[in-house]
Amino acid sequence: MTRATGRAVLASGGSGDEPPVTIPRDPARDAARRELSKRMYHENDPSLFQRALNAFWDWLDRLFDTAASATPGGTVGLVVVMLFVVAVPAALWWRLGTPGRRPGSVAALFDERPRSAAEHRAASEAHAAQGHWNQAVQERMRAIVRSLEERALLDTRPGRTADEAAAEGGRALPAHSDRLRAAARDFDEVTYGGRRAGEQSYHRLADLDRNLERTTPALADSTAHTPRSGRQGAAE
Repeated sequence: MTRATGRAVLASGGSGDEPPVTIPRDPARDAARRELSKRMYHENDPSLFQRALNAFWDWLDRLFDTAASATPGGTVGLVVVMLFVVAVPAALWWRLGTPGRRPGSVAALFDERPRSAAEHRAASEAHAAQGHWNQAVQERMRAIVRSLEERALLDTRPGRTADEAAAEGGRALPAHSDRLRAAARDFDEVTYGGRRAGEQSYHRLADLDRNLERTTPALADSTAHTPRSGRQGAAE
């Protein structure tokens, strides 16, 4: 009798002199399944959620490995690509403002109560003194446009937008057309685009306002020999 046979006989309760007891393969497999299906063998098994989570992480790990192997530079190259993908939307959000909000002018520049350029300047300076840069920029842009209207360089027109005022003012004062467009863009971004202004933006508009006050309009060149009357002639 071989050693393996002797163990099988002893395990079955025999003395070793009896013939070995053998169990057919299929009943033995079924018996093993029934035994292993008992609850006592599965008390420490992971929950369904844990198994699903493990499967997800395994899939993600395989996906990352596959992408890394297909990307030049391996894992480092993949990380660079992922950072680039994240950086592009972030840059667009920073430049264009909060999604769903238009950075361009969508409402009138002034409110219903008309105020003079001096009043808008005073309000702007008061906001700036308190560090309220958004309101300071808005009021300074209104002061610029109201000043152009008071000098008869712009028609007084309700409902005018900052972009329209900058375009019309740029035709009367072409040397400052680019700065007027930039000022209108600053106004639009803080008013409609969800951006926050800073001290630099305010000082940029304040400097523009002072420079415009000292600038002779371009239309004076073509009418230098023609007598003019009214407020526009006085401004020249």
